Amino acid sequence: MDKLHAMETFIRVVEAGSFKKAADTMHVLPSTVTRTIKELESHLGTRLLNRTTRALSLTDAGLRYYDSCKAILSDMQAAESMVVQSTGALRGAIRVGTTPSLAKNFLIPALPEFRERYPGIAVHFQLEDATVDIVQRGLDCVIRAGEPPVSRLVARPIGRFHWYVCASPQYLEKHGRPTTLAALKRHVAVGYVHSQSGRSHRWLFQQGGNVVTLPMPEQVSVDDTDTYVSAGVAGLGLIRVASYMARPHIEAGRLVRVLADIESPPEPVSILYPQSRHLAPAIRAFIDWCTEVIGKAASDW
Repeated sequence: MDKLHAMETFIRVVEAGSFKKAADTMHVLPSTVTRTIKELESHLGTRLLNRTTRALSLTDAGLRYYDSCKAILSDMQAAESMVVQSTGALRGAIRVGTTPSLAKNFLIPALPEFRERYPGIAVHFQLEDATVDIVQRGLDCVIRAGEPPVSRLVARPIGRFHWYVCASPQYLEKHGRPTTLAALKRHVAVGYVHSQSGRSHRWLFQQGGNVVTLPMPEQVSVDDTDTYVSAGVAGLGLIRVASYMARPHIEAGRLVRVLADIESPPEPVSILYPQSRHLAPAIRAFIDWCTEVIGKAASDW
């Protein structure tokens, strides 16, 4: 039995909450994970997990062993990090979750520089607008817009952007240009539906020191950011879109910004990753690079 692999498997099972979810993150069959845990328990001569049809829970011995495994693997990563830093060669594969818009607008265009700086690091992106579970998806970190939820993850702020209300020239020619928040009631918007809640995002504005929330009438709604912008360009209604996505279309004349004198609360962008005394060197390098890339871009948002 490979003890280190068994420890890693045990940690995955505990943090994922099931054998199947752990197997998904490791890209192996659930039976392989089950066999590894049984062999580990047999080797240790004690049960580590209480198994029921609904959930898994740690035994007292399992809890102590979990804490020890985390400490051992963290120390091992620290030792590897010292060696890597002394040789200057970073190697490894990392899995990153982010939104298609952040990947397309910032990460992918800048990735050649990262590859040149760290040729030994392979980066695998998982692109989704919806919030995902890092452990269940087997991700090393995620980059998300919006206030990070309260969790056990470390949330490192890396930038902020603003919201623009826009419409196509054709839409404004036909329906007129809104100049006040009250005027928005006479217009139709393209809805952007949150894939998890199934509800459209409400529009937020700052007025007189207060945040004003506006539900907008909708005739078309989508759950993809690129399609959402395309719907605005097609004249299907007003859209409220991230400044970095709107600017290329504004410069090309495909969209016109309205209500520019009315501010919206800025939206933070953060990179989230599991708490650990010692991050793997490849992951830390990517996190630092993302902070540099998006932080630099955020100065123009």
